[in-house]
Amino acid sequence: MIEQVEKRKRGRPRSAMANAGPSPVQALDRGLTILQALAGQQGAALSDLSRQVAMPPSTAHRFLATLQNHGFVDFDSHTQQWSIGIGAFRVGNTYLRRTNLVEAAQAPMRRLMEATGETANLGIADQGFIVFISQIETQNPIRAMFRAGARSQMHASGIGKAMLAHMPRDVVIKLIEANGLPEFSPQTLTNPDTLLPDLDTIASRGWAFDNEERYTGMRCIASVVFDGQGAPIAGVSVSGPSARFTDELIAKAGPLVRDAAAEITTLTGG
Repeated sequence: MIEQVEKRKRGRPRSAMANAGPSPVQALDRGLTILQALAGQQGAALSDLSRQVAMPPSTAHRFLATLQNHGFVDFDSHTQQWSIGIGAFRVGNTYLRRTNLVEAAQAPMRRLMEATGETANLGIADQGFIVFISQIETQNPIRAMFRAGARSQMHASGIGKAMLAHMPRDVVIKLIEANGLPEFSPQTLTNPDTLLPDLDTIASRGWAFDNEERYTGMRCIASVVFDGQGAPIAGVSVSGPSARFTDELIAKAGPLVRDAAAEITTLTGG
């Protein structure tokens, strides 16, 4: 007896598709979304984080638990907050080792700190923000402190303005439209009509001046590091209290920072 068998269509059975959860790619995308949200803050409660990433708390918690198992996030039982874990640092540090940027910048940054007496910083751009990736601290008791991974909006940062000054103007406008120009101090440049001319001055002079635009009482001089195609990939700066950052030091530090950035550019093949 010959049994007639219906030819099956390619793909998963209908029942399997109906019962399937998020695909592996969707799950990865959601996990990375949570990780990126946590990267922008010191810590977050589950309820706040779930609202930020538009996920139900139970769904967000499952992803956080998985990330925690791999060390990418930590949970503080006392504060009930989630934060970035050491696993994320290890992965990010691999990127920094690959680019060799941090290693190449160490000697120029140290000389910059010794010549000016102020803290030297290295930062890269990330979607309209500056992420600080290395620092050589001054021994002065009052000094600028930026932990590795700290973020600052570009328009209110010496390094950020130095990089914006060497980006295509249409890219700068898009970043302003996407992130705005929030005010952090009375000195913050919160209007394109004041920010854009300042960027033109920076581009022609070769260094940027942050005159208490992020933190009242703190000044910064910065210049840009270029890649092999001449695009800005990082910035180096010196920053310190305004009381020590006199006009005399500004005039001295500007060319020194510009030269340090040029040296790092050369050392990294820019």
